[in-house]
Amino acid sequence: MSDMLNVEVAYALPDKQKIEKLSVAPGTTALQAVELANLGRFFEELPSVDTMKLGIFGKAVPATHELADGERVEIYRELLVDPKAVRRARAEKAKAERA
Repeated sequence: MSDMLNVEVAYALPDKQKIEKLSVAPGTTALQAVELANLGRFFEELPSVDTMKLGIFGKAVPATHELADGERVEIYRELLVDPKAVRRARAEKAKAERA
């Protein structure tokens, strides 16, 4: 079975993480790997496949991305707070404290 690709699918919460190792056929997409990993059995709050944001090693990819051997598909959660807004608020607070 040397024609199979070894990939991982990862999902993480602040207090719980899971990485599933899979052997998939060439041509398998990121979304198909997520479906094969079936991480919903570990996480009730897993995003819906319709709205799921995916990436490979921290870089966003479309669900149709065809996987290469050794890649790790990451399922991203929605941000609770916009990091830019947090930095802006922190900078404004620091500026006000200096004045």
